[in-house]
Amino acid sequence: MIYAYASLTVTNPDSLAAYREKAADALNKYGGKVETATNAARGIDGTPQIPDVVALLSFPDSDSAMGWINDPALADIHALRRNAGGSDIVLLG
Repeated sequence: MIYAYASLTVTNPDSLAAYREKAADALNKYGGKVETATNAARGIDGTPQIPDVVALLSFPDSDSAMGWINDPALADIHALRRNAGGSDIVLLG
């Protein structure tokens, strides 16, 4: 199991809503899932930039995570997330 940290600063809520409708199926294609997500993240040490939405994703392995992000068939779905505002995803491992 490997995890990815996703953070979004939302400027286009409609695009994010459209993404959320399709995101689970896209993740499932590669064995991924949202472990937890929140729009109420809080910094507890230092002075971190707090995004509007934070999610912890899981995948069976790094190849699955890379397959998900690089799958040309999912490009339109990833574009919805990216068009929602700032979008960063960090693979943890």
